[in-house]
Amino acid sequence: MCRSNLLVEPSEEEEGETCKHRLSNGFVTTSWTTRRKHIISPGLKTSVWTTSRKHLFPAIAMKVLVPVANGTEPLEAVVTIDVLRRAGADVTVASVEKQLRVDALHGVKIVADALISDCNETAFDLISLPGGMPGAATLRDSKTLKSLVEKQSKEGRPYAAICAAPAVALGSWGLLKELNATCYPPFMDQLSSKIAVESRVQQDGKVVTSRGPGTAFEYAVVLVELLYGKEKADEVSKPLVLRSNHGDDYTYTEINSVKWTFNNSPKILVPIANGTEEMEAVIIIDVLRRANAEVVVASVEDKLEISASRKVKLVADVLLDEAVSHSYDLVVLPGGLGGAESFAKSEKLVHLLKKQRKESNKFYGAICASPALVLEPHGLLLGKKATAFPALCNKLSDKSEMECRVVIDGDLITSQGPGTTMEFSLAIVEKFFGRDIALEVAKAMLFVQH
Repeated sequence: MCRSNLLVEPSEEEEGETCKHRLSNGFVTTSWTTRRKHIISPGLKTSVWTTSRKHLFPAIAMKVLVPVANGTEPLEAVVTIDVLRRAGADVTVASVEKQLRVDALHGVKIVADALISDCNETAFDLISLPGGMPGAATLRDSKTLKSLVEKQSKEGRPYAAICAAPAVALGSWGLLKELNATCYPPFMDQLSSKIAVESRVQQDGKVVTSRGPGTAFEYAVVLVELLYGKEKADEVSKPLVLRSNHGDDYTYTEINSVKWTFNNSPKILVPIANGTEEMEAVIIIDVLRRANAEVVVASVEDKLEISASRKVKLVADVLLDEAVSHSYDLVVLPGGLGGAESFAKSEKLVHLLKKQRKESNKFYGAICASPALVLEPHGLLLGKKATAFPALCNKLSDKSEMECRVVIDGDLITSQGPGTTMEFSLAIVEKFFGRDIALEVAKAMLFVQH
């Protein structure tokens, strides 16, 4: 049966009723409880319609709520939002603060779509709580959010939480009492669940919990499967370039090894633009700031706020015009097609990248679309081994390392996509601070098992 051609045409009596299941392409496929279902698909027709009805109705996208607060772990929030939107979900990012902008952990600034008070009357197919402290405590203290999640539980609809949030929010609300659940290890004794388990992701019926930043991709994919089924989860996962060996040590390929040096703390510039891949940008910023690098986030647009590839709104620290007047140990570009195209057109950014390559003890890097669309056309990969997003590797002049997830060639580091960003960021940490520090960061984030 061809997924792309599967359609449902509801009768007048059926319009407005809720279906019980949807296939990966978002069309209704489950029988109604009291009425006959009408399906047309290649080579198969059941319950033929009268000729007076010509139009077909696709199902409405699943509605998902992701609340955020000051002190939310940005990686957990953004990965969940991005992956669910890739699946076709209608995700509302709601601030539980008095304003839309929240100051998440590690200096990441996110602008929500709505205030939580705006969501009070909406029925959601899923509510997912990110972790981070004190963000999870602020979520717990939101009466509106508590009411929404309690209603979600009472009506048998899915809800989920990651990191500190299962214990701090769901546990304190009594919503894990009869369930097996997990959370960030230091909060396990506060979990208040039937059984506290150490799984990276734990699903008990329609409730999903997970452990921390390093398990966020796995968590998000499970949420996609819960809403849309395994076929859709697999479809979404493939272009993410996720690794299969979750929890194992990270690795990278290094050619022409040189020591990356710096004075005091490494100063790192991360440009962002409209269309930047938000997961890649946030993971890079998050991981490098955890390692105590000085990270400057610069907008190449004419304002600080940008709308990333999956419509997450991020706020930069400075405009690029101001940023380029300073010196950096590393300039590193996140991907995202629209963002990479803006980077390639920015004369000031390209000039800075060429300066990084020319000067000694200066480093540069890019991930996903940016090696192919920014570095390659501007001659910044000449004589270098590199990798990029798999679908764009045909644009690389040297494709010999294109299968590698992370490649370091002297003063250059490149990587493939969203699912390789943790490895990419940890490799940068290792080059500046050493492997022990990088592993310390990786273990604290639960990307690498203890």
